[in-house]
This record gives sequence, C-alpha cells and structure tokens, in this order.
Amino acid sequence: MEVEHMDKAMSCLSNAIRSFLVAERAVTRLQLRFYLVSEHSQVIGPLVSEAIDIETVKDLDLAIVDEKEPEDCYDEEMLQQARLVDGFFSAYPSVVLRCLTSLSLCNICFARWDMHHLLFDCCKQLQHLTLVNCDAGGLSAWNIDAPKSKLRFLKLEFCCMLRLDMLCLLELERLHWDTWVCRDAPLSFNSAPSLEELYLSCGAPINNRGFKLSEVLSGNTAINDLTIDFQGERPWVQPEGEQLCTVFNKLRRLSIFNIYVEFDLIWMTVLLEAAPSVEIFDFGIWNHSCDMDEERRRRSFGERTNPSWKTFEFRSRKQWLLKELDVTGFNPVEKQITFIRSVMGRSPNLKTITLRDYMPCKDCEEMGKLPYSGFPRNEDEQDMVVNQINRDMPDSHVRIIFSECCTDN
Repeated sequence: MEVEHMDKAMSCLSNAIRSFLVAERAVTRLQLRFYLVSEHSQVIGPLVSEAIDIETVKDLDLAIVDEKEPEDCYDEEMLQQARLVDGFFSAYPSVVLRCLTSLSLCNICFARWDMHHLLFDCCKQLQHLTLVNCDAGGLSAWNIDAPKSKLRFLKLEFCCMLRLDMLCLLELERLHWDTWVCRDAPLSFNSAPSLEELYLSCGAPINNRGFKLSEVLSGNTAINDLTIDFQGERPWVQPEGEQLCTVFNKLRRLSIFNIYVEFDLIWMTVLLEAAPSVEIFDFGIWNHSCDMDEERRRRSFGERTNPSWKTFEFRSRKQWLLKELDVTGFNPVEKQITFIRSVMGRSPNLKTITLRDYMPCKDCEEMGKLPYSGFPRNEDEQDMVVNQINRDMPDSHVRIIFSECCTDN
C-alpha cells in the first residue's frame, strides 16, 4: 500500500472510531484492524483505552497489520514493527490487560523483547492468537509455559522458529501451523490436555528430515481432528504403524491434503488402521502447472519421493467406524479407484463418498496451463465410475456424490 493511501485509510479509521466510541452505547465486541502509523495510533490508542476503562468496550479483537508480504521483510523492519507494538501496548495497558481476547500480529521480530511476557503475562484475557512471520530472532525455539493462560486457539504462519515447545497451555483447543523451516519436528508437547484440533501444513524444505507423529503427539490423546497438508511436496511424516494407535485413540476426523499427483495412496490405510475411530476422512490431490521451474523447486524442496510405508506390516483388529470419505482432485485412475475400494472394504459403516474436481487455481489459469482433469462430468461418465468403484460389491449401499465445486482446503 502506498504511504498516502495508508495515511488516508488510517485517517478515515481514526475518525470512524472516534464517532463510534463517543456515542453512548455499550460495545459487546470491537474488532479493530489497523496499521501502527504513529500519528494515528496516538489517536486510536487513547480512544480505545478510554472506552475500555469506562467499560464501553467489553471484548476487543485487535489485528495490527503491515503492508509488506513476509518474503519482502528484512530483520530491521521486523524489529521496528516490534518496537511499535511494544510501544503501543506500553502506552495503553488497558488494551492488553482488560479485554483483549483476540490478537493478530505480522512481520515482527521479538529478539530484543520478551515475547512470552508480552503475549501471555500481559495479555491475560487472550483466547485467540495469530502470528504471521513472527519470531524471537536467530531461528530460536519458542517455549510456551503459561498455565494460567486462557488461550484456546493459536495460529502460526511462516514463523521462522527452531521449534515450538508447548510446555504448558492448559486451555489450548486448536493449533494451526502453516509452513516451518526447521530440520526436524516443528513442535513438541508437554502439557496441552485440552488440544482437540491440530492443523499442520508445510512444503518440506530440502533440509527437513521429517518426524514421527507418534513422538510429536505423545501424551495428547484428546486430539479428535487432525489435518496434514504437504503442499504438493514430499511427505514429512515418517512411516509408522502400531505406534500411532495411542495418539489416534480419539481421532474422529482425519484430513490429508495436497498429495502430489504422482504419489501412491495406499500408504494412507496405515493411518486409518491406527485410527479406527475416524468417522470422516478427507484427502486431496495436488496437481498444478503453475509450479516454479523444476530446477529451482528441487533446490528448495528436493526430490519428490513416493511414500514408503509398509502397509502389510500393520493391521488393526478393530472395525473401522468411517462414515464419510471425501476426495478432492478426483480422477478415475487406477490408484485412486484402488484406494477408494480398499477403504470401502474396511468400512462397513461407510454411508457417503464425495468425489470432487480440482480446486480452481488462478495462477494456472493466468499461465494458460490448466492441469489435466478427467473428472466425470456427465451421467454416463459418472455411472462408469460408480461401476468401477462398486465392482464385485453388489451389496454396497454407499452413496457416491460428484461435485465440481470444491471448497478451499
């Protein structure tokens, strides 16, 4: 955003907040998104702080944004953004102490500040925290030990940390981490007994050695919703089997997205064997023509290697409880049909299979290089697929749904 446009936008926002807060009305929840431009934050800060002090505002959702994309930010700029945030919170303590329940920060390096103190000791009411391109400096680990914290949702995007060590977050229910740069496991848990939803998404960098889910999730048996996204690159989960049974004990939904189109799929049956309690299983295929040139991609991510899980070495004796199977990027090719039939054969409670086309990609469209899609679009093609899936299963009552419109994963 141009400086003059930002200035105009912040000026309008300041006037709007002034007009809104001076009115004699109680605000149950105030959502505020702004740039920390000094002259305008000096107007917004006192207005919001006073509204909190007189209890006009009961609940504050604050997003401090930056005009730069993460890849365009340098260390000094991230340090400067940290100075501004620290200065704002120090000047208006009511904002963070009284009713700040949701906070979003981006492009911040806390190397010269106590990140833990600012986010957990000061923000005592914080329940939702989103950090985009934030770190503690020097690719260091971030240890969270906050037994009194009310935080229920933590989201990290493009945060350059050596590792996230969850020492104690007793009320945390949902954790999302999109893209990490560490060599081994990006996180560890000690005490997060309320964690129910875990979302992990990353195109594994070339130096990443992967990790075992059973080791990372050890002790977190409350997780019932797990999403894994490979972003079209090699899988970063290492092969396992029976070791996963304990940590998957309460799993109800399992999602595995953006599996490279040329990879085998049958390896995923090991995860389902270890999680017979799963009722909803989603998986999606990655097939893009807009990918960066192959040589550059290999330098960043390495070779795409097919998963090498030994499916024959582990088979659970428990009956699968699967009710719904959802496939994004469906093509009636042998490996997809074979995998779907394999899942059907182990799932006596399966009620519906939803087959979806690829998610539209603007970059592929702009390049004029749309990936091949053999998605069945007319009734004859769909009947042919149904017959392929149901072959030798005359008593199958599974409903097969075809959908050309996909939701973004």
